[in-house]
Amino acid sequence: MGVQIKRVYEDAANADGFRVLVDRLWPRGVKKEAAQLDAWLKDVAPSPDLRTWWNHDPERADEFATRYRSELDDNDAVDELRDMVSEHSTVTLVYGAKDPKVNHARVLRDYLTD
Repeated sequence: MGVQIKRVYEDAANADGFRVLVDRLWPRGVKKEAAQLDAWLKDVAPSPDLRTWWNHDPERADEFATRYRSELDDNDAVDELRDMVSEHSTVTLVYGAKDPKVNHARVLRDYLTD
């Protein structure tokens, strides 16, 4: 099982395998054709309240990860994503956040692979 993450603003590549957008909102300035997505799982993204509270603040990253993992524990969309991961040798979780180290896709990837 290979799960990786990648910004939607980076070019798609064959090595990405099955590409899944894991943001609740469509990324600004990206055309659907250019994103080259295989799926869009809005419901696996953090809740609007959690996303607003966090606001991508690096100082809140640990607390965000704890809260987001708690949301994921009770999220049916996680099962759908796990099915996708089991059906493909490589799955890339695509996200729109600017920071490659402080983003929900990293937490989600780690959650799936733990």
